[in-house]
Amino acid sequence: MIGPLLAEVPLDIDRDTARLRALDQLRDPGYQAARPGLLQRVAAWIGARIEEFLEKVSQVVPGGIFGLLLVLVLLIVLVVVIRLRVGRVARAARASRQVFAGTRRGAAEHRRASEAAAARGDFAEAVRERFRAVVRDLEERAVLDVRSGRTADEAAAEAGAVLPELAEALAEAARRFDDVHYGGRPGTEESYRFLSDVDDRCRRARPVAVA
Repeated sequence: MIGPLLAEVPLDIDRDTARLRALDQLRDPGYQAARPGLLQRVAAWIGARIEEFLEKVSQVVPGGIFGLLLVLVLLIVLVVVIRLRVGRVARAARASRQVFAGTRRGAAEHRRASEAAAARGDFAEAVRERFRAVVRDLEERAVLDVRSGRTADEAAAEAGAVLPELAEALAEAARRFDDVHYGGRPGTEESYRFLSDVDDRCRRARPVAVA
């Protein structure tokens, strides 16, 4: 088959004839079928660009490709941290730090639970329940609005705004509640007595008008 084809090709051809012959070859269905498809060409082009980008970045970033991987890991960690602070993860974390959970109880019930816990030496539970008694009592007296989802820090800040003489003590009470309830620190009799004193002072205090 090659012999007849070579016989048809003149030994001495000009430029125009050579161009026409080449175009005829390119129009051949077999040649067209052998060409990569559009998706293959696009994928090959994207792959080449990614490879060029990685090569350039690896030359700039110290440590080459390993340095680049480290930068990517740090970026991922940064994104996670941002999500923890402002995203749905933050909302979930905040929900886990609420003062109240489960069945709603009155301030007197929380005080009794606190005293019972202290009597058996469970000062961590005594601290938790006494702080809840403080917040619930302020809600029952309308010093604080009744609102679910309030954290200890939020309750202390809101109460401190209308009970300014107790603002510092309330902030300290909230810190001790968080330390025991979320920080895993052991409760102490001193903390229980401190919370009991804050509770008594809040019950006697009168709120001031907030401008």
